[in-house]
Amino acid sequence: MPPYFGMPYGAAPSFCYPFTEFSVYLLFVLCALHSVRHKGKHLGFMLGGVVFGLLLEFVDVYFLKGYTYGRFIVMLGKEPLDIPLWIGVGWGIIMYSSRLFTDRMGLPVFAAAAFDAFLALNIDGTMDVTAYRLHMWDWGWSSSDANPLTAQWFGIPWNNYFGWLVVIFTYSAFSRLFSNWRLKILIPVVAIVLSEIILYGWFNNINPWLKNHLGIPSLYPLIFLWIILILLILSGWKRRKQMKPEGFLNPAWWVPAWFHVYFTIWFFISGFNRENMGMTIFALANLLLAVFIHMPARKRSNVLLQID
Repeated sequence: MPPYFGMPYGAAPSFCYPFTEFSVYLLFVLCALHSVRHKGKHLGFMLGGVVFGLLLEFVDVYFLKGYTYGRFIVMLGKEPLDIPLWIGVGWGIIMYSSRLFTDRMGLPVFAAAAFDAFLALNIDGTMDVTAYRLHMWDWGWSSSDANPLTAQWFGIPWNNYFGWLVVIFTYSAFSRLFSNWRLKILIPVVAIVLSEIILYGWFNNINPWLKNHLGIPSLYPLIFLWIILILLILSGWKRRKQMKPEGFLNPAWWVPAWFHVYFTIWFFISGFNRENMGMTIFALANLLLAVFIHMPARKRSNVLLQID
């Protein structure tokens, strides 16, 4: 794999990849311990998320040829189509932390799943543009006429964000719908299978048909999905049940905090902020949005009152 992927940035410091990888593994262990302390609540959901994430990456890399990865310590598969284990683990802990957060909000099933999707996308917003420039993965723009730094969303394909929303929403929604099943091990399995069917059908059949036959660019389905998920959240907001927060020692807070802070630091110390003012404004706004979402409800209400 070319080391610089057609971009002006050199290789990341030698400690960057191992530190990122093992930090995610540590977060996974802490999340697992948190679940065990709460009688294994959502442990199967998180483990299923890891499996789902790896299956998703396998399908995207091997069949859809959407992207390739840089070299990490623990890789699954054969180079150059191998997958870092920490990516699947990252999917699992992001799903876990998002569900813990929305569980405390007491939202109905589909509204909660939609909110989960937006929480995950909030994490990916800065992570993807930063990790891409650190050459953790490559979207393949160098093989086309597109500028790898400005194509679509600062070099990140619209379909990536569409995929994030669909993955988190479908897996979260199916898992919640089946939560009363007695055989708990089947819940993540069925959720994974149904979600993969939807994803594969969209990216392998529906999306190409919309583009090739109707000339609809990938941005439009993303906007449409955004609107649907927002409507789901709004429709369930009035029916939510206020629940007592657990505090900042909950993974619902410190998992997203790590992703946001870690990749925002790399964004600035690597000089990516000097590349594009719009991208820098977005990175800062995305971080502030995360702080606002995760701050205690009382403080959030005070902020809104001051704005009014």
